[in-house]
Amino acid sequence: MIARNLFLVTIGAVAMSQIPKLMVTPSGLPARAAAATAEAALPVTPGSYSITANEAGHFQDSFRLNGRSVSGLVDTGATFVAMNESVARQLGFTGNSLDFRYAVNTANGPAQAAHVVIDRVEIGSLRAQGVEAFVLKDNALTGTLIGMSFLRKLKSYSVEDGKMVLRQ
Repeated sequence: MIARNLFLVTIGAVAMSQIPKLMVTPSGLPARAAAATAEAALPVTPGSYSITANEAGHFQDSFRLNGRSVSGLVDTGATFVAMNESVARQLGFTGNSLDFRYAVNTANGPAQAAHVVIDRVEIGSLRAQGVEAFVLKDNALTGTLIGMSFLRKLKSYSVEDGKMVLRQ
């Protein structure tokens, strides 16, 4: 089961590294320019947080993992949050707590992963506690993926007109 979930995390990492950097909307404008000209379709209320899609159409923002600011890409196709070893060490996961015993396949080839639990993941005023994650070696994953292990702790999330709204 964990191997299957790691495979899904890997698919997310591959997608993140292979999608073109500039997505063009049907109007011919870059996605960010088109989003800037449109009114926000989803209201943001207390207990919610809105992320605007970047030029590539991805939802990337600054999250706080165990109190540390980390840039994360929201990936609904990833079962777990995934981070590299450097980020994990910044969050307080040491060599003693990182047991790289799970074999995974990534865009860069086979890799080993360690299972951890992040005490808290925050964005805006939203907070989730006890979020499962996997740590990969730095050469296997360059960014941090915010997967379903975080999103399923929220009340809901929705995407419309280039915006993702997270609700707690």
